[in-house]
Amino acid sequence: METSTTKLGLKNNWKQFTLLVIVNAFVGGMIGMERTIIPKFAEIEFGIASKTALLSFIIAFGITKAITNYFTGKLANRFGRKNLLLFGWVLALPIPFILIYAESWNWVIFANILLGISQGLTWSSTVVMKIDLVGEKDRGLAMGLNEFAGYFAVGLVAFLSGYIAQKYGITPYPFYLGIGISIIGFLLTLFFVKDTRKFVQQENTTNTTQKLENIFLETTFKNKTLSAITQAGLVNNLNDGMIWGLLPIVLLSLNYDSQNIGIITAIYPTVWGFGQLITGKMSDVYSKKKMLFWGMLLQGIAILFIPFASAFYQLAAISAFLGLGTALVYPIFLSAIAQATTPHQRAESIGTFRLWRDLGYAIGAIISGITADLFGINYAIIVIGVITIVSSLIIEIRMPQDAL
Repeated sequence: METSTTKLGLKNNWKQFTLLVIVNAFVGGMIGMERTIIPKFAEIEFGIASKTALLSFIIAFGITKAITNYFTGKLANRFGRKNLLLFGWVLALPIPFILIYAESWNWVIFANILLGISQGLTWSSTVVMKIDLVGEKDRGLAMGLNEFAGYFAVGLVAFLSGYIAQKYGITPYPFYLGIGISIIGFLLTLFFVKDTRKFVQQENTTNTTQKLENIFLETTFKNKTLSAITQAGLVNNLNDGMIWGLLPIVLLSLNYDSQNIGIITAIYPTVWGFGQLITGKMSDVYSKKKMLFWGMLLQGIAILFIPFASAFYQLAAISAFLGLGTALVYPIFLSAIAQATTPHQRAESIGTFRLWRDLGYAIGAIISGITADLFGINYAIIVIGVITIVSSLIIEIRMPQDAL
């Protein structure tokens, strides 16, 4: 197909866009498989109770996903988005089997390194492909739909795996979900997904955004808008890494069973997922800067309430508010970066942002794991809550008023 017949926009490309949303739901499902059951799996199968040791699996995932994000962005123009997406699914196929047959905790760490690489390739590719397809007008909505699909699947599969673990035991049945998810995701990509590089060439002809001199440095430090977004992304995932690792432990200490832990931990990504359908579209209309500020502030306040809650409805409400705060920022991160960069530099700038954002998982797991082991879980949660509030203030102060 020639560039001249390539039309940007959600309406013109709804079939491919919808397919990519479905593929991203399967990508999210792979994380959901682990989210509820890993702490119990660690204790029952391997006798691991130290919070730092337990969080080691999140650290392995976070670092590998972060680095893969960067290279997926950097290599997207060279190798094609579809090829990178397909390779990500190939790496996902053995993960459930490794977890089922794991003989030591190192197997679980290895499975999570593979999961990190796989997620970096698959999620980054679907993000960039959707931004390629829709052009400028519906970017926020596109990211809202993308992240909704992924995180709704995280919540749904987290709930299902908790339910299956409660009913049939912690292994192997919950991991059968992962086998089905990875096979379907691979086949959908192989036979139906099309590459989107030609849309980038089309958009480049009309784009007037100034080129960045050094994409990595500008996105990380130099550019006030891009760097303010990047630090907030890092802190967002820093607190997500803490929630992922410590919330199930807090709930276990309050004597909640697997099913109720599943419900409370699932509320957060489910509200986050559904919320993005609204907040993504809002960001096409309202100030992205204001949404980022209020979203980070709400997250920080919600986290500070966790140590003072014990009743089911209190913890469920905190989980919901945390999900809402995350929904206010998550799709906006990506659409804001896309708005502040040229089409050809976009994939690499998003890759750089996602490198730092997902390093937040590892940094959050390290800070909260060490603080929890030294001073107790409540101190770890308060430290992360304060860091999140500081991040909201950095957006308010550093990002130019008229930027986005």
